[in-house]
Amino acid sequence: MRLRFVRVLCAAGLWLSINNLASAQDGYHQLTVEDFRGSPRPGDNNAIAHTKCSINFHYEGAGQGDNFKLNFDVRLTVDRDRSWIDRKRVTDNKQLARILSHEQGHYTISYMEQQELMRMINRTRFDENYYRSQASDLFSRIHAKYQQLNANYDLDTQNMRDKIQQHSWDVYFQKRVEYMPPIAKVGY
Repeated sequence: MRLRFVRVLCAAGLWLSINNLASAQDGYHQLTVEDFRGSPRPGDNNAIAHTKCSINFHYEGAGQGDNFKLNFDVRLTVDRDRSWIDRKRVTDNKQLARILSHEQGHYTISYMEQQELMRMINRTRFDENYYRSQASDLFSRIHAKYQQLNANYDLDTQNMRDKIQQHSWDVYFQKRVEYMPPIAKVGY
């Protein structure tokens, strides 16, 4: 029987609400075992871990006509109570480190999504009458891209079983975080 070690859905949830929040960039987070406080899901005997990430996106439109912008807050969180590692199946610290490394990849994908969303919001000219649908479409498009990246990651690494591919992805993620473009405000 082939064990599917990790089936992670780092699902980005979208809660659109109008708030008067300023733009904010949360820092990159290195996962630890403390981020996995939840209990393994019953009936999912193949998974050894699950990471639950969410991207919360709040915004308020401001300005008029051609000078219309969104003031926004985009937060990436790890839901520690819904993220878990089946510690009964972890045989040693080396395996735990491999699990955390794979899970870090899923978190990094969510981080990359958050950062791209913030950059694209800053670069987009929103229409005063349609900014809600424009913001929703922007999020949906970017989210779909990173959902596919998450699926490719699990497929390529065989949920961390392929050590060579896992290492390649780890290097890719390290470079992406190291050379992440800044979130620059664009003036109109």
